[in-house]
Formats: sequence, structure tokens, C-alpha cells
Amino acid sequence: MAASFHFERSIPFSPENSAEALRAIPALPGVFALHGPRVEDEPYLTRAADLRRRITRILAPPDSQSKRLNLRTRVARIDYTITGSEFESTLALYHASAAIFGLAEARRRLRLHTPFFLRFTAGNAFPRVYSTNRLSRRALAHTYGPFPSRAAADRYCDAVLDLFKLRRCTEDLAPYPEHPGCVYQEMNKCLAPCNQACTPEGAAAYAAEAVAVEAFFSTHGESLLTQLTADREQASADLDFERAAQLHTQFLRVKSAAALADPLVQPIPNLRAVIIQKSAQPASLLSSRSAPLLSSRTLSERSESKGKGPASPEPCTGPEPAASIFLLASGCLVGPERLEPAPALTPATAINPADSPTPSPEDRAAELLGDLATSARPHPKSVPDLTTLSDHLSLLRRWYYRPEKQRVGEVFFPKAEGSFRREEAADKPSWPIRRILNAATRISLGDPKLAAEALRQPPQTPVEPVH
Repeated sequence: MAASFHFERSIPFSPENSAEALRAIPALPGVFALHGPRVEDEPYLTRAADLRRRITRILAPPDSQSKRLNLRTRVARIDYTITGSEFESTLALYHASAAIFGLAEARRRLRLHTPFFLRFTAGNAFPRVYSTNRLSRRALAHTYGPFPSRAAADRYCDAVLDLFKLRRCTEDLAPYPEHPGCVYQEMNKCLAPCNQACTPEGAAAYAAEAVAVEAFFSTHGESLLTQLTADREQASADLDFERAAQLHTQFLRVKSAAALADPLVQPIPNLRAVIIQKSAQPASLLSSRSAPLLSSRTLSERSESKGKGPASPEPCTGPEPAASIFLLASGCLVGPERLEPAPALTPATAINPADSPTPSPEDRAAELLGDLATSARPHPKSVPDLTTLSDHLSLLRRWYYRPEKQRVGEVFFPKAEGSFRREEAADKPSWPIRRILNAATRISLGDPKLAAEALRQPPQTPVEPVH
């Protein structure tokens, strides 16, 4: 993915044509690279909120009193890509760094670190759960995350283990009856497979407890909450209110433990999300950006002022607002794809619109998500590289776990569809299309504002003439 990155625009630069080259760069956010005259020269690569201003500061004639970096005499070519948001700029900078310098250098430049996860050792005879920041290809299906920090992962792990009796020791168990056990066995917080699993009953009880813990992690506690709800309703129906109160207290404990994990915490192969960001301006409209945009009303007013009568209305040539969609599939980010308004009618379609019906916004959004899913996993059994997977999850964690007021954009997760086994619908997730379209409208057009209060005059009663 990173090796196929290419900049959108490339401009030759020299001190003689510096003014013309800098004027051609748009004053928009993006990622740029400054290349030297030789191929072996290392380019200067970074992102900027205003490409023209940032590049001008580096390539303008230097001030004799300033110590600012100046590369005016060392640059022969400017490459840049326009982005619409900080999220897109960071992702584009990562892909550009990986394509130019390699994955290891890209990680160092962007300071990416593998997030922390919870790993359930399903392959062990006596499974346990622990936090880790190392990915294993064989254990991806039983690795849950990402978490914002190791402390958050340990906090969630301890809260869940307090609800069950799974072991917390780290040794490779070889059960025997004389094993001394540990303090958790004394507090009745562990089934003690170290000395109790010697019997078939003890081994079966621990296996059932491990299955319950794995179901809790996979469903964010819904498996246990549903069971407690049914037992509580049954106890109330049997007029056993004391047991119903105990089950309700247990229900609240489980709910508070499940709330410690964000919706993003999923088994890595099941990680699915749609991220909505502001879209970058299309390159086809940059050439007309400096020209004034005249609406049909402006043209009509100008024609009337010259005494030529009202002019025929002409559409405004400005860019239409749009949003960008990124897809998180199996832990990797793909996109962006521009979610544009309804496509314009072609001459053939304008004559007979029934021959080519315009798809609805829901159909266009669903088709766009399908294209992103196909580009993310061209082969159903393909597994992403662990280094790329770690970097994408690190970029996602850096954006997702920001405070809500600082996180620009919106994120949506697939519908649960009432099934606890979410991995069954991992290949064909059901997305909240209507909510995604509403979010795209809010991001592209802004939040709706209150209309100006209309001044209405009460109707006047006609006055009859006096004869």
C-alpha cells in the first residue's frame, strides 16, 4: 500500500522561476516533498496546513538576519498532495515516508508504536489473558484492542477477571494434586487448575470458564449481560426478590466492567469502522480557484444594470461540498474515497432520464464502501503484513483516543444485528448508511444553523369608503 504512493502534482523549481512556481502551489493543507537535483539526495518531506505559505518560507529569498531553514539553492522539484483533514494528512505522510524511506524510517519519523492489546491464549491447555504490545499472526483472532495505553488494557483485564475465576499466573501449568496454589485460590477467585484440573470435573469446569471469558471479550459483555437479564426476570417472576436483587447488583458490576472498553476494542480480524473526514478539493478545480465564482443571481443583476434585460441563469462553477470516507478493514486503513453529491446528468440521460436512473445516496454510499472493502482485501484469505497492521492501528489509536472536542471527524461501527458472534458478519458488515450520510453532510456543509427570524406583518383590514 505504501509502495504505490504517488504525489498528485510535481513542479520544477529553480531560483529563477521561484515566483511562478510558488504561485502555482495552492494555499491548502497537504503533504509535500522537496527534491534535490541528484537522485541520491534525501528529500525534505513533511505536511503543512497551508502548502503555499510553508513552502514559501523555505524557498523564498533568505533574510540575512534570519536563522530559518532555507533550501532555495538545493531544491529542483516540488511534489505535493492536497488533503482535506489532519487525519488524511497523517495517513498520506505515513505512506509517502514508507515509499521514500522505508517502513522502519517511516515509523521512526512519525513516532509510531504498537498499541497495547489483550491476548487470550486459546491454544494453551489452561487459557489465560494478559496485556501485550506484540502482534502474532497465529493469535490475531484472539487479540483484542487496540487500547489507549497499557494501563487501560490492564484495568479492563482486571475488571473482567474479577467477574470470573480464570487463572492469573504466568507459568506453564503442569497440574498435580500437591501444588500449593496461590492467594487467588484462597480468595475463591480462581478455579485453581494447578491442583484441581487433575480430575476430569476440574478440567471441564476450567474449560467452561475459559469459553465464558472469551465470549465476554468478543461481545463486550453482552453474552453475560443477556444471561443475567434472563435470570433476573425469571427470579422476579418466581417472586424470589432477594435473588433478583443479587442478580441486579451483578448486572451493574458486569456493565461497569464492559464500559471500560471502547467500541473499537475488537478481535483484530473483526475490526471494522467507517471514518468520515472533510474532503480535499479535487485537482480539476484548482485551476479555477483564483477566478471569481459568479452565481446566476450575480449575472442577472449585472445584465439588468447594463439595460440588457435579465440574463439566462448559469450554474455556479464552484466546487460542490463533499466528504471523504476511510474504511478500517481487518485493522488496516484504506481510502479516502470522495462521497460526492448526486452525479450530474449527461446529455443522453437528460433527454431520457429513465434510460439511466440516478442511484440513490444510500446505494452510492453502499457501493463506495464495497469498493473500499475490495481494495482492502482483494483476496478473502489475504492477511496483512504485521508491520503495516501495527502502524495503521497506531495511527488509528492516535486519532480515535483523543478527547472528543479535539477529534475532528466521525466514526461508525457495523451493526451488531442481534448476534453475539460478530465474526460471522465480519466479511459482510451491515453499516448504518443513513447515519453515515448524515455525518458526511454535517462535515461537508457544517452543522445546520437557525434561520433568520422572518418579520411578518399582520393582515390589514380593508377600509370601506365613506359615502
